[in-house]
Amino acid sequence: MPQPDDLRKRVERQARRMKQAEEDRPTLMAQTIYIGTLGLLFVLPTVGGAYLGHWLDGRMDGYSTHWTIGLILTGVIVGAINVYLFLRE
Repeated sequence: MPQPDDLRKRVERQARRMKQAEEDRPTLMAQTIYIGTLGLLFVLPTVGGAYLGHWLDGRMDGYSTHWTIGLILTGVIVGAINVYLFLRE
């Protein structure tokens, strides 16, 4: 049978935990920065691959998009891995 002292300790501990959770809740600015970081981690490799692929295709004779398409897909894969690793932390 629980003692009144045990019940009081449990309630106090739970109240402290609830207060700490309220203080640790991320702000709107922190959440915005977090989402922005995820976007950059995904978009930058994709855009970088597109620019590099376009430049490499421009160096070749004739009309070609092989490098552009290949490096865009590579950028998407690298971006997805970046986001996965960032979320896993």
